[in-house]
Amino acid sequence: MNKVKAAFVGFGEVNTPVDIIVRKCEQAKKELEEKGIELVSVLPVSDDYEEKDVNKAIAALSAEKFDSLIVCIAGWIPTHAVVKVTEPFRHLPIALWGLCGWYEDGRLVTTADQAGTSALRKTFSDLGYKFKYFYDIIGKPSSAAKVADFACAASAARKLRSAKAGMAGYRDMNLYGTLYDGGSLKKTVGVEIETFEMLELKQRFDALDKKEIDRVVDEMISKWHFLKPGKRESMELAAGYYLAAAQLVKERGYGAVSIKDVDGMKKLLGFPPAPIFMLLADQLGVSTVPENDSLGCVTQLMVRALTGQCGAYLEFYEFFEDGVLAGVPDYVPAEITDGQTTVMPAAFGELSEGILNVSKVKTGTLTMCRLTCTDGKYQLHLVLGEGKTPPKWEEAGWTQPAPQLPGLKIVLDDAADFADKVMCQHYIISYGDNREKLKDLCAILGIEVI
Repeated sequence: MNKVKAAFVGFGEVNTPVDIIVRKCEQAKKELEEKGIELVSVLPVSDDYEEKDVNKAIAALSAEKFDSLIVCIAGWIPTHAVVKVTEPFRHLPIALWGLCGWYEDGRLVTTADQAGTSALRKTFSDLGYKFKYFYDIIGKPSSAAKVADFACAASAARKLRSAKAGMAGYRDMNLYGTLYDGGSLKKTVGVEIETFEMLELKQRFDALDKKEIDRVVDEMISKWHFLKPGKRESMELAAGYYLAAAQLVKERGYGAVSIKDVDGMKKLLGFPPAPIFMLLADQLGVSTVPENDSLGCVTQLMVRALTGQCGAYLEFYEFFEDGVLAGVPDYVPAEITDGQTTVMPAAFGELSEGILNVSKVKTGTLTMCRLTCTDGKYQLHLVLGEGKTPPKWEEAGWTQPAPQLPGLKIVLDDAADFADKVMCQHYIISYGDNREKLKDLCAILGIEVI
């Protein structure tokens, strides 16, 4: 993950012993830095009559760049002193964090931290800040981990403002669920989707040096575990189109790529693009999804900016009372593969033979999500599940013996509720419970979570 940088300002009232304010703020700062947050810190800031502390804080923060502002309240502080510091940075996400007291010789000692935060919470709301309120409780773990997650979400939101996805073609199979509106997407999330023609891929492919194609086949593709020998021609096509797409990724800075699949690569060029996606994901660290899935690409970019994970896509095949069967008819990136990348030559229906990924998928706790737009308003459907090894299954239409496609049985707390809200056949997964991080990101971007 890229560096997460935040500003940290520790506040305490002028009459509170300064050593207590400093001690509490330094401890809070240390806990954040242990979570990997790089801090621009100013402390202590009091409500001194001449406002020397306030002016010092504004000057110090104005000289730096950061993605969020952490307002750390270590004791009672009049509201005006805090607002004078926050106003120049009102455009940034703000964490309002109240520390707490402690027990000493059988008595509770407090600096009235929550008097300060309770005076500020509504004020921040009235001022229209994008903020989240955190408070510590004596004897319980501090809010440092939650504040760090919020800072990560703020940095992710900033990264998304300049993120780009590249897309060859548009609206594969004339699907509706893969469409998007460029203006509202840019306004809300910040991501730009650039389309390029498949002709450009073909032109770049035709101009490649055969030695470069052979290098990719011999050094990358040949290292995959083939269950049956593959045709050299198929490997060379995969290598060549990967190199052509890689040129575009590097030249234009794409963080995610989608390609017109069924009505594009397969129909017009006679080649299933699964190995192209695999190579882009595994060699360049690019998030990939097939079939011109516009908002799938954007969901992947959100997940990657927030967690550092690729945000692999899975597609639904069956619903069960306790979950879903989610798999893919083409590929999974090595990042979510359990064991080695395993492939085989295979054909589906009338499509040409290609290199099919049949790797096993890692199991475990995962977060499944999908960005969607309803009547011009963006929403993120978000659910926690437990990925388990699926039963033996196949998709009708593959050359027999049919391959065991990559997939998981994802057990859900309320499968019926998920089915009632499902937004598309493609959902994006990340490992671990990333719900709160995604909720923070959506709150910053103005996206409703469902």
